[in-house]
Formats: sequence, C-alpha cells, structure tokens
Amino acid sequence: MHAQIVLFDGFDPLDVIAPYEVLYAGGIASGGAVSVELVSAEGPREVVSGTGGLTLRATAALDPGRAGLVLLPGAAGRMGELDSPGEAPGEDAESGAGQREDTIPALLGRALDTGLPALMKTALENPAVTVGTVCGGSLVLAMAGLLEGRHATSHHRGLEMLGSTGAHAVRARVVDDGDLVSGAGVTSGLDLGLYLLEREVGPRIAHAVEELFAHERRGTVWHARGPVPAGF
Repeated sequence: MHAQIVLFDGFDPLDVIAPYEVLYAGGIASGGAVSVELVSAEGPREVVSGTGGLTLRATAALDPGRAGLVLLPGAAGRMGELDSPGEAPGEDAESGAGQREDTIPALLGRALDTGLPALMKTALENPAVTVGTVCGGSLVLAMAGLLEGRHATSHHRGLEMLGSTGAHAVRARVVDDGDLVSGAGVTSGLDLGLYLLEREVGPRIAHAVEELFAHERRGTVWHARGPVPAGF
C-alpha cells in the first residue's frame, strides 16, 4: 500500500506526522508492504503549517490515479466559528466580515480555492484508492460537496458543520465507510493509521507498531452495519 499524505498551507502538523510515523513504521515491520510520502496539490514545495510556521516539504504532486491511500489532514489555527451552509468559506455568519486569516475556517476555506478539491474528487472516484482524513480533513471534502450521503467523523467541534453538508456525521474516533476512512480529533491520526495497517496489511503488523509506539488504539471503529442501537 502506498500512502500519499497531503500538505496544504495551514495544515495541522500532528494530523500529518502521527499517521506518517505509524504508516512508515508499518512499512518497516511489513518488509516494505507500506510506503508513504508527503505530497501537495501543487507539487514539490515547502508547505507552511498553521502551527508556529513549522514547515514540511512535499516531495511530489498528489496523484489521485495512483492506487493506495490518499490521506488529507485538517488545519491548525484559532478555532473561529465554522461557516454555516451556503456561505462563502471564511465569511463570518453573523457580521458578514471575513474570518481572521489564522482561523481554522479561513485556512480550510483557502484550501478549497486551490486544485485540491478536484484532485480529491478524482481520488474518491478511483476504486483503487482509499481516502483517509484526520480532524478537519473531512470538512475540506464536505465543504467541497464530496461527502454527501457518506458516513464520516471530524473534530467534535466540526461535527455539526459536517452534518450540514449532507454527510452523515458520526461521533466516533474512527469511521470506516469503505473507501473513506476518517478520524476525529488530531490525536486520532495515530488510531487511524493503526487501523489502516490492520485493515490493509494485517493485525500482526498493526500490533507490532502499537507496541513500538506504546499506544493502544482507542475505541471501536464505527461501520454502517449491524443492528441499529435502541434507547440511546
């Protein structure tokens, strides 16, 4: 499995580094069955995160035609207020004034103005690709109109926004919707990476990486199957 982890201006470093390290370790443990790289919609470049100017380098352009995993992180910045449906990204619902440039909604909105949404749409339409998201990564897809009818999760403060776009927002640590696997808050990137290793490579490899990182995956991975709970 080859994993492309996408960088965009203002990305959250932990959304990227946590699954990167898990998947990289999985590649070592599996004898090369997993490979991982950092990419961007624009190609090789230095990409500045939303955390103190920390910069990572994308070494290639995102290729939605390449089989494997495409993983989209969220943004890091001031929380701000998530936009209401129908508003332009980055516009304040009450005042109509633009969001501060360093707010998460503004950063996610700027990602929508790049070539990223079209590339992610192609990835979602590719049967050989699994798309993963961490935290606000699912909101980027949702605001681009790509998650209507799909089950997904995000940071708990973004679930209402996620549901308002036509997606089925699930309050779970990791949600498996087939070729779309999403993680909740930023540290869920560890759990998402471990689950993808288990699903795609096998539980022995995932367990070995868990032991290496001294981190046990948290919670039940949610799937849209089985009886619907009653009385909850």
